[in-house]
Amino acid sequence: MPRTSPPTYKDPVEQTPSAVSPTPRPNWWKRNWKWFVPVGCFSIAVLFVAFVAAVVLIVFSAVKSTDVYKDALTRAKAHPAVIEALGSPITEGFLLSGNTNVNGASGEANLSIPVSGPKGKGTIYVAATKSLGRWNYSGLVLEIAKTDQRIDLLQRPTAASSP
Repeated sequence: MPRTSPPTYKDPVEQTPSAVSPTPRPNWWKRNWKWFVPVGCFSIAVLFVAFVAAVVLIVFSAVKSTDVYKDALTRAKAHPAVIEALGSPITEGFLLSGNTNVNGASGEANLSIPVSGPKGKGTIYVAATKSLGRWNYSGLVLEIAKTDQRIDLLQRPTAASSP
């Protein structure tokens, strides 16, 4: 039997380095910009939309918390002609328009409040001034969307005559 010599191992420290040096690893930006830029732009857009939505929500809730807004809705919901035209319950829409300017015991308001009920939709138009802490309406009407009929909410409803 021929005698074989044991395998020889070279010490790793003594190994000769290869002629090709490894390329340096690219920095974080070069490796990740393709996903980071779209995600960053989308995040900024979402934050902007959320900011605008928050401002709109704050403004609408501030107007909806005013006395003139609440009083106009209360009058409309209790008026028999409105209940007959729109049905019950009457709910207010979210996108109201107009302005209110209140400074202590004085102010003015011009509002358009969308409302709806089971029978139809309409808009409450409010024109009022506040003097000495009290709102005085120069106009408070409900316009029915289908018929353009206007119901004056300042007039007291007439009592139905009994037979």
